[in-house]
Amino acid sequence: MTGMPAQQGHSAACCNIPPVVSKGYEAKGTYEELGGYKSYVTGPSSASKGIIAIYDIFGFFPQTLQGADILSSSHNSDKFKVFIPDWFEGKPCPIEIFPPDTKEKEEQLGNFFKKFPPPGIADKVPAYAKAVAEKNPEIKTWAILGYCWGGKVTTLVTSSDSNPFKAAAVVHPAMVDHNDAQAIKVPFALLASKDEPADEVKKFEDTLKVTKHVEIFGDQIHGWMAARSDLEDKRVLEEYTRGYETVLDFFAKNV
Repeated sequence: MTGMPAQQGHSAACCNIPPVVSKGYEAKGTYEELGGYKSYVTGPSSASKGIIAIYDIFGFFPQTLQGADILSSSHNSDKFKVFIPDWFEGKPCPIEIFPPDTKEKEEQLGNFFKKFPPPGIADKVPAYAKAVAEKNPEIKTWAILGYCWGGKVTTLVTSSDSNPFKAAAVVHPAMVDHNDAQAIKVPFALLASKDEPADEVKKFEDTLKVTKHVEIFGDQIHGWMAARSDLEDKRVLEEYTRGYETVLDFFAKNV
């Protein structure tokens, strides 16, 4: 595996992640209507910290829901409540068209991105976050986590003047652009796969002027912590687990 120097490392002592279920995961959370969107909600009612997670284009996949359950229950001292809104309103992108290795698949993927452009969704996140916070007044501080497409949404939210979050993390983010990093003013973590352009990831890291953790998981594919994760592969399972440990540790220190 290759990696890049990180500003702050992962402390294994922070987390007590249960064994990851490689197949047939049964999600522990429930679904609620929040801010006008069906939302997956998981975590203790006593949590004083919250995470809004922006899924990838494939929506509520078991690997993503398991990740949310991990984030909501695994830290030894800080407990988080996690919310995943369904921006696609029950119509996510079919995972069968990925990778887009034919012209037809490319067109389908392009049309999906046109229907749900990251800037358009990013504009909706602050209002959603406000609605969730109003229904959960026990939560005092908030983080945002974005996967793939959701990573671009997260970057745009946290580089805007309307950002309501205290810290952010993106994992295998789509459309990495170091110019987005210039306006980010909150602690920021970026976990990249081998499929994101390493030079642009490095530029993004160098541009960030905040507390940061940037790392390349050099033998993992785009999507290894979300819908495209093959958890029956031992190495993927290890890095899926380590990725969530890293995000948890970063949020525990900065939220």
